[in-house]
Amino acid sequence: MPDPLGSFAYTWPFYAAAVLGYLIGSIPFGVLLTRLAGLGDIRAIGSGNIGATNVLRTGRRGLAAATLVLDAGKGAAAALLGAYYGPDTGVLAAGGVVLGHCFPVWLRFRGGKGVATGLGALLGLQPLVGVVACAIWLLVAGLARYSSLAALCTFASVPVLAWWLVDLQHAELGGFMAVVVIARHAGNIVRLVRGEEGRISLARKPAPPPE
Repeated sequence: MPDPLGSFAYTWPFYAAAVLGYLIGSIPFGVLLTRLAGLGDIRAIGSGNIGATNVLRTGRRGLAAATLVLDAGKGAAAALLGAYYGPDTGVLAAGGVVLGHCFPVWLRFRGGKGVATGLGALLGLQPLVGVVACAIWLLVAGLARYSSLAALCTFASVPVLAWWLVDLQHAELGGFMAVVVIARHAGNIVRLVRGEEGRISLARKPAPPPE
């Protein structure tokens, strides 16, 4: 990784990778899809989060799946685009895309929690780490039925996975992702401790009665 205080003539591609990743991550697919579907602002529903888990609370499973795919897809796209120019720019783009999703400039820096986007970035940058991380999420979510707990366990393990399977630089990226994702789940951690956290449900919301 280059010295960030070095010559701008040398370091500008690395800054560009981080900024481009941030801008890609800032695309709020959950907000856009729910508005297009006539459901209003997803930030006024459920937890107020813009990610797929909250979109699922509308009862629209297809819409939640589309949000999940697009959020993960932008993470993978940013990581792959950055990695095309080298491993350092790949790491910076992956970190930037997670920051962009969590703190999007278009939504006054109030975004999602970075889980799908972070997993997508890992799949694009280091597929083996991404696949193992996804498997951990599915295992914990399937056993405990808490999306937040699955996210916390997954990203807490990512730095170790990246160090073991790749190298120190990717472990540092994993540590950065873990800090951001865990910090964004602060409220969920409190609810988990209190036993108040909502479980994952795939049931559709009942249709409103006819007027």
